[in-house]
Amino acid sequence: MSQQEIQAATPGMIAQPAIATHLPHQSHQSPRPVALDDLPLNRFHVKIAGLTFGAHFTEGYALGTVGYALTSLNRQIPLDAFWMGAIGCSALIGIFLGSLFFGWLSDRLGRQRIFLTSFIIITLAAFMQFFASSPLELFFLRVLIGIGMGGDFTVGHAILAEFSPRKHRGALLGSFSVVWTIGYVAANVLGLHYGDAVPDAWRWLLASASVPALIVLLLRIGTPESPRWLLGKGRAAEAHSIVAKHFGAHVTLDSDSAADSHGSKGGYARLFRKDLIRRTLFNCAFFVCLVIPYFAIYTFLPGILKVVGLNDGFGADLLLNAFLVVGAVIGIWLTIKLPRRHFLIGSFAVTCAMLVALSVLPSSATLAMILAFAVFTLTMSAFSNLVGVFPPECFPTEVRACGVGLAIACSRLGSAIGTFLLPVGIARFGFHATMMALAGVLLIGMIVSIAWAPETKNLTLRDASRA
Repeated sequence: MSQQEIQAATPGMIAQPAIATHLPHQSHQSPRPVALDDLPLNRFHVKIAGLTFGAHFTEGYALGTVGYALTSLNRQIPLDAFWMGAIGCSALIGIFLGSLFFGWLSDRLGRQRIFLTSFIIITLAAFMQFFASSPLELFFLRVLIGIGMGGDFTVGHAILAEFSPRKHRGALLGSFSVVWTIGYVAANVLGLHYGDAVPDAWRWLLASASVPALIVLLLRIGTPESPRWLLGKGRAAEAHSIVAKHFGAHVTLDSDSAADSHGSKGGYARLFRKDLIRRTLFNCAFFVCLVIPYFAIYTFLPGILKVVGLNDGFGADLLLNAFLVVGAVIGIWLTIKLPRRHFLIGSFAVTCAMLVALSVLPSSATLAMILAFAVFTLTMSAFSNLVGVFPPECFPTEVRACGVGLAIACSRLGSAIGTFLLPVGIARFGFHATMMALAGVLLIGMIVSIAWAPETKNLTLRDASRA
């Protein structure tokens, strides 16, 4: 029946325009499908980033308090060189163990469980430090904290990478270093002011790390599983349900694991197969070459500052902490602006050149040595951001946590070796020769990066893991 016939048959009714005969949904088209990697930032991205950033603040804070706590503890419970060294490196031992174990477990059981478990361990162990009655008890509690940190390092990097859009992934992952540094600096400031306030100051300093840890733990309750991990395990319905809930039904999920694993098993053996071995060796090597001079120099900073012409004290400590924070912030900007590969290689070159300068400049060239150390500190802090970017971008979902965990474990082993060898090297060979040796480590890192570093900027996680 035509529109005119309808109007004629119903003279008492107001004629409706023809468009009214169409169904309502036909005038509103559904949103076009958008890939998870191409989304703009939303509140859920900010929440996940905030939870991982809060964790890194806690970890930097927990590691930063120990130096001042040991000074206070030594007055109350005298420690010999063995226990000073053991407690000082206990968290590094724990991180080594935790990153290996929880990295493997996260790829097997999922991200969300480790995301919570790691901070249950950190919160309880940090709080129990208040009641430690012997160096042995404190050592084991610090190892437990390190185990929790190792787990959180691996799963935090993995889960944020798997939720983040590629446009913002580098900035978000690179920000870990900034937040960690802020936590570390906050611990330094607190230790400088309150480390000698009361005889039991060490208990309060160490246990205070449980406060931010508890806040992070409570906020993490209800965090969803990574949809990329679920899809890689064949649980597609759960994966798409999580994506629809937090991003919208029009958002699609393209998993590197589901597309490329072909049923292969994960685990550490997978990292050394032909398609991944080069990037496995690259991530471990560049990470180790970066942290050896970093931890070696800043662990024994007072002696280094005296050699370069800065007297140790609150002013010098505050200046250095400011350089570390500023360098880390600059690093985020450079991560956004520069190709990953160029940033990494260039930074290795600059830091290597600055240590060479420190090794050849005479002790009388105070201003030049201070300038070289300042440039070294800014650059080292800036490109330290890349340790949070490259490992999660280089590995497919099936072994992402294992790959990150192995790189972190190697880095902590390297930092422990460097920290142990630096005072021995300075005592036996002198400051200048030791700086030249550390410059050689950075040169190796630059050569490895030139040979093996992939370019992963602006790629999806699937494409980045193939780059």
